Amino acid sequence: MAVFGELIRKAIDVYGFVTSEPDPAKAQREVLHDLLTKARLTAFGKKHNFTELLQSDDIVSAFQQAVPVHDYDKMHDDWWHYLLEGHQNVTWPGGQRYFALSSGTTSNSKSIPVTDDMVDAIRKSGIQQVMSLKNFDLPADFFEKQILMLGSSVSLIEKDDHEEGEISGISASNIPVWFRGYYKPGVEIASMTDWDEKVRQIAIEAPGWDIGSLSGIPSWIEMMLKEVITYNKLNTIHDIWPNLQVYTTGGVAFEPYRKSFETLLAKPLIYIDTYLTSEGYLATQKRPDTSSMSLIVDNGIFFEFVPFMDENMDEEGRVKQDATILPLEQAEENVDYVLLISTVSGTWRYMIGDTVMITDKKRAEIKITGRTKHFLNVVGEQLSVHQMNKAMETMQKQYDMEIKEFVVSAIRKDGEYINKWYIGSNKELAGSEMAASLDNELSNTNKNYKVARSKSLKGVEAEVIPVEQFYRWSEEFKKLGGQAKIPRVMKEDDFLEFEQYIKGLS
Repeated sequence: MAVFGELIRKAIDVYGFVTSEPDPAKAQREVLHDLLTKARLTAFGKKHNFTELLQSDDIVSAFQQAVPVHDYDKMHDDWWHYLLEGHQNVTWPGGQRYFALSSGTTSNSKSIPVTDDMVDAIRKSGIQQVMSLKNFDLPADFFEKQILMLGSSVSLIEKDDHEEGEISGISASNIPVWFRGYYKPGVEIASMTDWDEKVRQIAIEAPGWDIGSLSGIPSWIEMMLKEVITYNKLNTIHDIWPNLQVYTTGGVAFEPYRKSFETLLAKPLIYIDTYLTSEGYLATQKRPDTSSMSLIVDNGIFFEFVPFMDENMDEEGRVKQDATILPLEQAEENVDYVLLISTVSGTWRYMIGDTVMITDKKRAEIKITGRTKHFLNVVGEQLSVHQMNKAMETMQKQYDMEIKEFVVSAIRKDGEYINKWYIGSNKELAGSEMAASLDNELSNTNKNYKVARSKSLKGVEAEVIPVEQFYRWSEEFKKLGGQAKIPRVMKEDDFLEFEQYIKGLS
């Protein structure tokens, strides 16, 4: 009997019994009160009269009226640049030990403050995720197995009075002492900055590990598993890790990877989705009978929701200052919202760039539906990434193919706009056939797209290319591994540069 594992499982059961799920609306008001209280004497808190806001009968409304909406550029230019220069008590009490570097998919490289309070909050959110495993009916011995977390390097960059790195590296460098015996690939391998070297070392060390769960972005986890299988001459990953039962995914939609991912397995896994961004750990899947994630409403993050409508957004994809903005208790289910967060890292009414849909308000459960700047609406198409992903799922079924990556842009051809797609798959298919099928599917499922096709959107083109070409582009122009994501929508100039690179591979 797995005695230690049984003890952990029983502790989780007791914890889950004693601490019931919080009331989302009440928890959010308490979080906002705590944020304002702690930051009231910072430069930002004094500028926006946090002390007075705390006396208001309706603290949420008072906060919304007093504090403007920020995106990264506004937050950085008005406030965070002082942190990078070594100032303290700017947007959160104290100095700054970490900055999360993010290449992003909606702007250039970003440096986002990660306070000690945020490190603690991420750790607590991770514990919430572990506690929720009681809902997934896992055997006791699962809790004795190791966890392979594949992220960016934990070897952070030292800069004057702070350190820089991706959020996964910062989080991994702060794992609790008691957890280090479970954590793989271990600090030495995790510190490697060369992706190929890191994966090869994992493959070499793999026979000595007893992995029970995996965590990381789907494309990079899949590449790692293939290397382990090839290097060790295996049929499936379960030949070497027979106790692998859970995969914690996040960062991008998993469904496009499911079919190819499962060819690497001998038995099914439990998939648990998470929502960890450079700005914080926002949500995690807490029950098996849904693919939605529960917002972490009681741990240092206050959420707001902006209906994703033209009147609320400017032409650059930013939330307007006079937009309709709702707290969680006023938001509705099955509506696309731009997400704003205020956090213990000193982000205030901050647009992280994601759109979400509330699927269960009582449980505060959401799904990520896209990115504000990954919304294609140059000539009225009004295509969200959520709709694009659904269309790609249909294409996969229709042509019995795997589509792991894609990118689209509205580009001019002979003076008229067309939508041009590049689709990453390991199956060959004529681009004209794919374009016609995509056009038909989107016309049937999106009335705005159908109207655009009858007016200003004059054509649709597509090219199906090996998915490895996407990864080669990512490796050369962004970075392989970690939190890097391939964008779904590009501006015309960026898309034409991408196209030139792809054609150069032929």
